[in-house]
Amino acid sequence: MVFLATLFISLFTSIILIPIVRSLAIRLNAVDAPDPRKVHTCPMPKSGGIAMACGAVIPVLLWLPMDHFVRAVLLGSAIVVVFGAVDDFVNLSYKPKFASQVAAALVVILWGGVEISSLGTLLPPGLSLPHWLAVPLTVVVIVGATNAINLSDGLDGLAGGISILIFLCIAYLAHRVGDTEVALFALAVSGAVFGFLRFNTYPADLFMGDAGSQMLGFLAVTLSIKLTQGLTGLSPLLPLLLLGFPILDTLTVMTERMAAGKSPFVADKNHFHHKLMRLGFVHKEAVLVIYVVQSLLVSSAFLLRHHPDGALLGFYALFSGLIVTGFIVAERKGWKVPRYDIVEHFVRTRLRPLREKQLVIRVSHAVLENGLPLLLLVSCMIPARLPAFVPWMAAGFMVPVLFAWRFRPVWLGTVLRTTLYLLIPYVVYFGELEPFSWMGNGLGHVYCGLFTVMAASVLLTLKFTRRRKGFKTTPMDFLILFVVLVVPNLPDARIQGQALGLVATKMIAFFFSYEVLNGELRGEYGKLARFTVATLLLLAARGVVGL
Repeated sequence: MVFLATLFISLFTSIILIPIVRSLAIRLNAVDAPDPRKVHTCPMPKSGGIAMACGAVIPVLLWLPMDHFVRAVLLGSAIVVVFGAVDDFVNLSYKPKFASQVAAALVVILWGGVEISSLGTLLPPGLSLPHWLAVPLTVVVIVGATNAINLSDGLDGLAGGISILIFLCIAYLAHRVGDTEVALFALAVSGAVFGFLRFNTYPADLFMGDAGSQMLGFLAVTLSIKLTQGLTGLSPLLPLLLLGFPILDTLTVMTERMAAGKSPFVADKNHFHHKLMRLGFVHKEAVLVIYVVQSLLVSSAFLLRHHPDGALLGFYALFSGLIVTGFIVAERKGWKVPRYDIVEHFVRTRLRPLREKQLVIRVSHAVLENGLPLLLLVSCMIPARLPAFVPWMAAGFMVPVLFAWRFRPVWLGTVLRTTLYLLIPYVVYFGELEPFSWMGNGLGHVYCGLFTVMAASVLLTLKFTRRRKGFKTTPMDFLILFVVLVVPNLPDARIQGQALGLVATKMIAFFFSYEVLNGELRGEYGKLARFTVATLLLLAARGVVGL
């Protein structure tokens, strides 16, 4: 429960603080101005990293004991965040930034005990690196990885999405080996980044800035070293796979610059994401491709975690060779991504009469607007038992819902979304964990079939709607789907014994359906508010009668 609370506290802290730091950045002119090297076209506030740092640190301060490691990581993170924030506001030269990264690395090495002393089977058995060699090597690795994540922050949601995959893998591995400190730290950062991506996914409202990207890189490499250098059975080369893509990107672009007779530190448009866009991928597609590649690397790190270190090194060498060779061949041959939209062509030609008469959209919208809230209402009657806090939480949510509905209609959409998103996970989870006996096989199949009907109405609504504003798929949807597909199938008896696969599927179906409905309502939330109040009353009444 502490891990779940950590995730939610960091998530909502980040979401709450981002509008505040965004306004502050605009007022102080801490914005990232467009230039020929960048892909954005208007000035963007770059203060998201401050909100992420605050969101990540609060759970750590609440639940972790303040030993040397925790204090050192907090101080090291504070150093890179402060210097990164100063750079975001006044544009520092590279010397103070580099000095701050070295200082942060030395703090976690000399005070926190984070040190690369073992290279696993790459060294003779029982042999470790001497302290005089391990310290500078660790400094180089931490500073290099910090800058690798920093330099990967070139497209909306790119560095954040890569980092989430890294931190979630670190958290799970740490949980399996019993390293609570690393697991909680990684979960806290994951929640903060998820909150940030709500505003940074394409098209972004703000950037994380150097404060955020340097913090993510510093924490990712520090936590992964701490996790793999102990007596955990994990390969000490795992950090190479976890951070392998941004490291490869940085090394490749620096090598290309030096080969062209330029300084390796001069900015250009030769990062992997730039190359993907030159191949014809649009902004969102380039981010999605890198998410997929990073997902494969993270999955490989998990699968190879106990393999010989030479196997990990060989796998990474093969991966790097394929990536670099692929880009070289594609650029030399002038390859471009082909565009085939067979579905859209079919809709424009064969289904044009239905679209023009708006018959399909009228039916699918009616099913979505009325059926979705009714499905949630039915879901509230399925759990045989609910924890005492759920009815109290429902009763508490009625106050802001009724207040916004009556006095502040402009708040109603946000209040309804927050209420539903916080209640749905509990309703679905406890409905799967302990349903009423009358939910036998027959009714259970009917109930699952209703989700299929709802999914069909969502797809038809998205395809036949004429609204240009509303729900749009983003690369962040891939991150969510990756998590809900992978987590239930992890080799953990506690996870597999709770039907988390079905729970996750139903939760995602609810969330996506409500997002689509929210876009279609155009601010007319009256009917949804009535259904939501009825749902809250039902949950509160169950608490009163003791069900």
